[in-house]
Amino acid sequence: MTTLLIVVHVIVCLFLICIVLLQHGKGADIGATFGGSSQSLFGTEGPIPLLNKITTFAAIVFMGTSITLAYLSAHKSSGTMMKDSPVVHEEQAPAQQTPITVPMPTASQPTTNEAPKGAEQPAKK
Repeated sequence: MTTLLIVVHVIVCLFLICIVLLQHGKGADIGATFGGSSQSLFGTEGPIPLLNKITTFAAIVFMGTSITLAYLSAHKSSGTMMKDSPVVHEEQAPAQQTPITVPMPTASQPTTNEAPKGAEQPAKK
């Protein structure tokens, strides 16, 4: 369904571009006033009503496919294979029986603020 909508959307998009490029601008009629060629093929009004109807229809189809594609992409269900697979529980690791001991500094070890014995301390001025 989505592929069909994308194909229709692209075709309508290209058609809409072509039909808009075929239309005359608002200032195109002023040239016919001063001796330019008239468009007698489509009658006295020209192709404007027909092109307006075609453009309106193509724009409605384009907007409809745009909204439908946006809705489908927002509500796309994410299929997963995990629903069909059996649930496997991992065995928990056995608890350690011996406690971990952290060695504490002894009084003979220097702290971070004290210099080791025998080290020269800089002279203070």
